[in-house]
Amino acid sequence: KIEGARLMTDLDSITKLQSAMCEKYGSDFLPPDPALKLGLARHTLRSMPITGVRIRRDDGTDGWYIYGGDYSDAVDFYSPLHHCPLSAELPMVIPYLALAPGFRFIIDDEGYEDVWYEPHDVSA
Repeated sequence: KIEGARLMTDLDSITKLQSAMCEKYGSDFLPPDPALKLGLARHTLRSMPITGVRIRRDDGTDGWYIYGGDYSDAVDFYSPLHHCPLSAELPMVIPYLALAPGFRFIIDDEGYEDVWYEPHDVSA
């Protein structure tokens, strides 16, 4: 079980967690660029499970889209966010954010974890 409740601010610890996650799932280690943004459905983050999808980087984003509960295709479902506030708002996702484009994860606050690769997500 990932200890998501603690604040993820120590860069060395974050790098080790992310590297271990990449090794576990056979992913290249591609940490997020702090200058780029991710898509976050902030209004859904109290809902479980938490789902993350990484597509290729494009248009100032690093390719991550993260939401809680059920997905919506509403135009305003995601809001752009830099990575720094994520460590306080949703620390449980930090270990997954170096997974390469094409990876997805589903996690919850009870320790559930499912991570997989979908090649078609790389070109989405």
